[in-house]
Amino acid sequence: MKLLNTYDDRAEAEEAAEKLTGDKRLASERDATVTVYNLFGNPSWGNFHRLSMYNLDEMKTLLERRSNWQAIDQSRHAEIIATLKTVAKNYGIEVPEHWL
Repeated sequence: MKLLNTYDDRAEAEEAAEKLTGDKRLASERDATVTVYNLFGNPSWGNFHRLSMYNLDEMKTLLERRSNWQAIDQSRHAEIIATLKTVAKNYGIEVPEHWL
C-alpha cells in the first residue's frame, strides 16, 4: 500500500476510502490544530479513476472520441500523458499502451 491522497475533511476521506478496491487504510495526522487524513491503498489506474485523480475522467472522454481529435485535443492528451507518465514512474505502474 502507498499513500494515494491526502484530505482535510474526514467525511471526504472516508468517502474516498469506500471507493477503493483492494487493501486500504485511512490514517489521521495532527500538526498543531490541523488534522489531515492520509489515504493509503493499492496504486492502480482503476483506483485513481475512482478517486477522480490525474484527469483520468477527461482522458477517458478524449480517448472515446480519438478519431475526431482537433489540435487542442491532441495538445491536452499530451499534457495528461506527461502527468500520467510521472505518476506511473512514482508508483511503479505502467501507462496502458492504448492510452498513448
